[in-house]
Amino acid sequence: MTENLPSGYLVSDEQERVDVRVVHGYLSRSYWAKGIPIDLVERSIRNCVAVGCYTAAGEQVGLVRFISDYATFCYVADVFVLEKHRGRGLSKAMMAFGMRHPRLQGLRRWQLVTLDAHGLYAGFGFAAPSYPERHMEKVVHDIYERPAGG
Repeated sequence: MTENLPSGYLVSDEQERVDVRVVHGYLSRSYWAKGIPIDLVERSIRNCVAVGCYTAAGEQVGLVRFISDYATFCYVADVFVLEKHRGRGLSKAMMAFGMRHPRLQGLRRWQLVTLDAHGLYAGFGFAAPSYPERHMEKVVHDIYERPAGG
């Protein structure tokens, strides 16, 4: 699916459009995936609904990954818009496109983690967990800094 935006950009879930080099370039310097290897970025895109944002010339400027079992749950990850394209509502457009996606309808639970974009996600119905004491996580903070197999 592809949708043209009034701003001249377009959003699409067509994986063949995703420029893995652009995505890796951003993620490898992000606070949440610093140092991620490009092969992991490629694999992560193959195994989700990847919604990209593109200029009219086809240049990728943003991405949101929707990781789901397509039945009950979806985790929203790797949301970004390249710096020079920010302030145009592109992250909102990608989120709206993804949340309307046919494969992601009827899900019971959606989750995400953010440092500083609470306002963006609140506009899509996200809030702090109702029962934070029930949530647990395991995070390996230095996973991308370890030697292969380490």
